[in-house]
Amino acid sequence: MSAPRRPAWTATLTWKAAVFITLMCCALAALLGALVHVSVTRQTVDTSREKALDRLEEVTRAYEAGAPLPPYAGVDPEGLPSALRDMAARGRRGTMVADHRGRPTMWAAGPADGRALAVRLDYSLSARMISGLDQAILGSSVLAIGATLVVGWFAVTRVTRRLHLTAQVARRISAGDLDARVNDPRTKDPSRPQDEVATVSGALDTMASSLQGKLLSEQRFTADVAHELRTPLTGLSAAAELLPPGRPAELVRDRVRAMRALTEDLLEISRLDTRSEAVDLDVYALGPLAERVVRASGASGAAGTRVRIVRDARVETDQRRLARVLGNLLANAHLHGAQPVELTVDGPVVTVRDHGPGYPAYLLEHGPQRFRTESGSKGHGLGLTIAKGQAAAIGAELRFGNAPDGGALARLTLPEYVDLTAEPEAERTARPDARSTGASGGPRDGDGSPPPGAAGPEEGPPQAPGPPET
Repeated sequence: MSAPRRPAWTATLTWKAAVFITLMCCALAALLGALVHVSVTRQTVDTSREKALDRLEEVTRAYEAGAPLPPYAGVDPEGLPSALRDMAARGRRGTMVADHRGRPTMWAAGPADGRALAVRLDYSLSARMISGLDQAILGSSVLAIGATLVVGWFAVTRVTRRLHLTAQVARRISAGDLDARVNDPRTKDPSRPQDEVATVSGALDTMASSLQGKLLSEQRFTADVAHELRTPLTGLSAAAELLPPGRPAELVRDRVRAMRALTEDLLEISRLDTRSEAVDLDVYALGPLAERVVRASGASGAAGTRVRIVRDARVETDQRRLARVLGNLLANAHLHGAQPVELTVDGPVVTVRDHGPGYPAYLLEHGPQRFRTESGSKGHGLGLTIAKGQAAAIGAELRFGNAPDGGALARLTLPEYVDLTAEPEAERTARPDARSTGASGGPRDGDGSPPPGAAGPEEGPPQAPGPPET
C-alpha cells in the first residue's frame, strides 16, 4: 500500500522555511528555558536548604540543652518523608522538598537519640516563583517564536515572490512571449550588491534577449529569402510556360510549382512567427465545414478520407485558416501515413487519423519542426508547422499523438460557440405569445413571414475553399 501523497503546498519554500524556523525557535527556546529553569531552581533550593539547615542547627542545640522546641520543629514529626527519616536514623543529616498538608515544604532532619529531629520551612513562595518563572519562559518563547515567524515569513515571502515572478516570466518566454522580462531593479545598478535571486533574474533576462535576437534574425532571414525568391520564380514560371510541350517541360513546370509552393509556405511561416496575421472570426457549423474541406482536397471517396460526424457543433473560427489546418493534416496523413485516413467531428473536436507508422518521437516530444522529416517520402516539415501556427492563430489547440493500435492521430480542439442570448426552447414554447418557427429556425409571424426588424434566415456556408497546400 503506497503512502498518502502530501498536499502540494507542503513542497513550497515558504512552508519549508516556516517549519524550519519554528523547529529551530522551539529547540532554542526549550534549551534556554531548561537552562534558566535549572539554574534558578538550583539557586532557590540551595538558599532554602541553607536556611533549613541553619534552623536545624539551632533546634539541635535547643534539643541538647533541653529547651522547648519551636512550632516548626519536632522529633519524628508528622509528615516527615520516610527517606529523610531513614537517613536521620542512620546518623546523617539531609534536606528534602515535599508536600505537607497540601503546601510545598522544605524539610531538614538530623539524628537525635536514634530518632529524627526535623524542622520544616515553608517553600510555597519559592515554588510559586519557580512556577511563575516557567510560565514567563513559556510565554516569552511563544512570543519570540511568533515574532520570528512573522519576520521570517516576510523575509521568505519577499524571496519567493521574486522567484515566482522569475518563473512566470520564464513560462511566458517558453510560450512565445519573447518580450517578457523580469527587470529586477537590483540588476540595473552594477554597484548594488546582488543576491542569488537577482543573479538568476539577470541571467534569465540576458538569455531571453539573446534568444529573441537570434529568433528575430532567423525570421527576418526566412522572410527576406522568401520575398527575394518570388520575383525570379515568377519569371521562371512564365518562361516555363513558353517551353514546347513535352516531358522536359512538364518536369520544369512541376519543379517550378513546387518551388513556388515552398516559397509561399515560408512566407506564411514568417507571418505566423511575427504574429502579423489578421483573423476573420465567424460562427460556422463544424461538420459541414469539415466535409467541404475534405471534398476540396480531393481526398474523399473510398480510397480517400472517411468523414464521420459523431456530434456536430457550432464553432467560432476563421474558415480559411481552419481549412488550411485540416487540409495540411489530411495531406500529411495521405503523404506519410497509410489508408484508411479518417476525419472525425465530435463536438468542437476534430481528429485526423491514419493507419501508418505514426508520428516520429521528436515530433511528439517537441512538436513539428520546419525542414525536418523522418519519412522516406519527400517533404519539408512545413505542413504541420503551418497547421500548428494557424491553429494557434484561431485560438484552437492542436495536439499530436499516436493511436494505441497504430497510426498518427492529430486532435484539433476549437472554441465552441455558445449563444448566451438565446432563449431556452421550453421557456419559449410555454409563453402564450410564442411564435412558431419556420424550417430555417428564424422567428415567423402567423402568416409565416418574418416579423418586422427580424433577421432573415442564416446565410449558407461559404463556398468550399481551394485545395490546401501541404
